Amino acid sequence: MKKLTLTRRLALSLMLLCGNVTTAWAANVAREDNSDLFVWIFLAFCALIVVAQLIPAMMMLLGFAKGVKKEAPEVVPVMADQKTTLDG
Repeated sequence: MKKLTLTRRLALSLMLLCGNVTTAWAANVAREDNSDLFVWIFLAFCALIVVAQLIPAMMMLLGFAKGVKKEAPEVVPVMADQKTTLDG
């Protein structure tokens, strides 16, 4: 008879345990709401990240709108240099 090693024994007992428990796991799937408090905290954290990303995007959008609305800048006359003339 073949001798079983320790890892094979552990693997065999784990397979037997999981094979017997799968029917019990399938019975719990039919529940309507399996959400725990930590799931809601995780979802709230995800929503917080989305909102934090939207705030700078909205500020940039408002900045673009102000830039489009702004009139052309006034032309400021520049004094000519007295050392040079049009003739050169």
